[in-house]
Amino acid sequence: MPSLTVDGARTRAAALSVQSYDVDLDLTQGERTFGSTTTIRFTAASTTTWLDVKPDELVSVTLNGTTVDVAGLNDGRLELTGLQPDNELVVVASMLYSHDGEGLHRAVDAADGLVYTYAMSFLDAAPRIFACFDQPDLKAPYRMKVTAPPEWLVLGNGAATQVSPGRWELAETPPLSTYFVTIVAGPYHQITDSHDGIPLSVVTRQSLKEALEREAEDIFTVSKQSFDEYHRMFGYRYPFGEYHQAFVPEFNAGAMENPGCVTFRDSMVFRSAVTDGERSSRARTVVHEMAHQWFGDIVTMEWWNDLWLNESFAEYMAHRVSTDATQYTDNWIDFAFIRKWWGLQADQRSSTHPVAADPVKDALASLDDFDGISYAKGAAVLKQLAAYLGDDVFLAGVRAHIQSNEFGNATFGDLVAKWTAAGAVDLDNWAQHWLRTPGLDTISASRTDTGITLRRVAPTEFPAERPHKLTVGGYDADGRGTTVDVLLDADEVAVALDPSVAVVIPDAGDDTWAKIRLDADSLANLPSVLPKISDGVTRAVVLNSIRDAVADAELDPKLGFDVLIGMLPHETSDIAVGTMVGWANSHLLGIYLPYEPYRGQLADALGARLRTAPAGSSLQLAVARGYVRFTDEAGVLKGWLTGEGVPDGLAMDADLRWTVLLQLARLGAVGDPEIDAELERDTSSEGVVHAVRCRAALPTPEAKERAWTLIATDAEVANYELYAACEGFWHPGQLELTAPYVDRYFAEIAGTEKLRSGWVVAHSAKLAFPRYAVEQPTVARASDLVADESVAAGIRRSVGDSVDDLKRALAVRSVFTG
Repeated sequence: MPSLTVDGARTRAAALSVQSYDVDLDLTQGERTFGSTTTIRFTAASTTTWLDVKPDELVSVTLNGTTVDVAGLNDGRLELTGLQPDNELVVVASMLYSHDGEGLHRAVDAADGLVYTYAMSFLDAAPRIFACFDQPDLKAPYRMKVTAPPEWLVLGNGAATQVSPGRWELAETPPLSTYFVTIVAGPYHQITDSHDGIPLSVVTRQSLKEALEREAEDIFTVSKQSFDEYHRMFGYRYPFGEYHQAFVPEFNAGAMENPGCVTFRDSMVFRSAVTDGERSSRARTVVHEMAHQWFGDIVTMEWWNDLWLNESFAEYMAHRVSTDATQYTDNWIDFAFIRKWWGLQADQRSSTHPVAADPVKDALASLDDFDGISYAKGAAVLKQLAAYLGDDVFLAGVRAHIQSNEFGNATFGDLVAKWTAAGAVDLDNWAQHWLRTPGLDTISASRTDTGITLRRVAPTEFPAERPHKLTVGGYDADGRGTTVDVLLDADEVAVALDPSVAVVIPDAGDDTWAKIRLDADSLANLPSVLPKISDGVTRAVVLNSIRDAVADAELDPKLGFDVLIGMLPHETSDIAVGTMVGWANSHLLGIYLPYEPYRGQLADALGARLRTAPAGSSLQLAVARGYVRFTDEAGVLKGWLTGEGVPDGLAMDADLRWTVLLQLARLGAVGDPEIDAELERDTSSEGVVHAVRCRAALPTPEAKERAWTLIATDAEVANYELYAACEGFWHPGQLELTAPYVDRYFAEIAGTEKLRSGWVVAHSAKLAFPRYAVEQPTVARASDLVADESVAAGIRRSVGDSVDDLKRALAVRSVFTG
């Protein structure tokens, strides 16, 4: 189907005004298809337009009582002619259930065979569920009806009532865009509550019932606290009636902000022990999606180029509101270590783009820019803006924007106008440098006889003059700090800070968006001073600087590795430990540095830290996961599975057992029989996915061929199983075994676009990329694929980003390891 262009959307929006949708879904037709009948009432200022619908069979279409020839359907579009000023269109179709997390997804829980469905309408998936005019600026009220098995629960954007066994009617909604219309239907377990007159519920699979019973109080508490804070901040009550949070199977994204019925991946219903950082991450996701109810759902972008504003705003609010209103206080540590790092990498690839792009891309191409820039960079910029404007002006503009555009559409320019009316000055110039120019500045500090000089350097390919409001920290040998507030609005600014301090850290509070570089004296003193700096955000700034300098071939990766080894005995944040050990896995070992002997050194350091981590603590769990990932002590790991030698306080629950088994599979210490036995112990859908990952990791030709066949040829495999096969396949200790699959990746990955659709195509191409083949021929093959415009855009983007990372790895090796 051709992706909708902005010109096409504008033409259709000028010609049509949609009055209402009545959608009737029949989910009792079998395992493959469901019935979909849609009645659309709309006015037209033109005699022609087109309808979006992607059926298995288009049964009938009637326009104003006249039959429309269904043979006119062409690649998801049906031309409509003879429109009147007022029109009623009735579309009867049979639709396919999906297994890729988009459209109406149908999942079977391996634990008990129960079937669950949910609708994901994002971007261009709505026409896979119901006929519509699929673009964000044609909003309309929805009335939904659903026929389902009598034992099923049905939820959606409007309050659902079971009017007879298996027959549900949902209350009419306020005007919604097509991309966040949803239905959640199945034998879900539901827990209800209420707050401030708002009915609340959480639902998930029956096999996760006990876990949800444990977790519901925390989810409800965060939700209630967030409602109170958003009502205070925005001065506008939540308008969508009930508020359901559905934790659904095989969900691609973290969550989706469907008004009144948010969908989340059900791994957030924790069935096993998790770290404090993971609990905090779930809370932020809850708060993020709630922010969208105002910013995205009440006021919706006109076109996909403003999607960044939805996500950046929700991302900023998630960290701000979680910190201000909930028990979770490590949000900005997480932002620095994880979210910001994601965005910093994206902003340095060849695919970098402005935060706020011009509306030139079609809908599908806009999805390619749905990345760490759209989320993390935009959030960091909004954080800068709030500090720059002052909170009163910032929130006054937001409130006016919501009030004046309620249930309609708006652009970033409309929001800028509201901020300007609230008192902001010269925002257009600010936006030009921060939002409409890609790339990031480098900020460094140098010592003078009397103080510190702070420097700002913009990338030569993207010149800009970005003002940075930040703090500069000076730390003595005992880690005691002095900070100075600075407005860096020139290429050099003098800072009144003692130049004799042991360590100088620009942007010590992580308040801006830039590459941070430490001076030579600070780097020399860092090993002894860093463990004594108490602020977790400041430590994250330093470690991000180390990671980025290594990636730029400015700092020897061996020194980066030494910093990692040096932090482990002292670091108390599970987020910091998990992040830095993850960096060793994703960037250092087998990529910048040889896998051995560094793997062994890291395993030893993690083993030593495991012996000192408090029993039963979140830190202990984070360290244990890292130890399992890098140890080659198969006997120790096998003992853990039988209960021998397990560190006190460490729960060998289902997920940690699978983590142990995965490493044993990589080492060749177990095979299919042991994986089968573990799957008999854990018969859940989660267990099935873990088993696929373990089988793909086995170091045998048969296992690799089996996994590759699934990745490259299986059109029916569920999305999570596909991702697991990709994740288990490559390993730096199996380079000889997997060498033939490097060429096969480039020969076969383009063909997967014919097997799958949407998000899963690009994501699986990224996960399956041979990232340990750090060689020039890999770069050449990847570059050729990226240049081939016959390959799907999502695959080309994934490969392009991966080859950028490979080029950086080759540069690091060239400079430091020969």
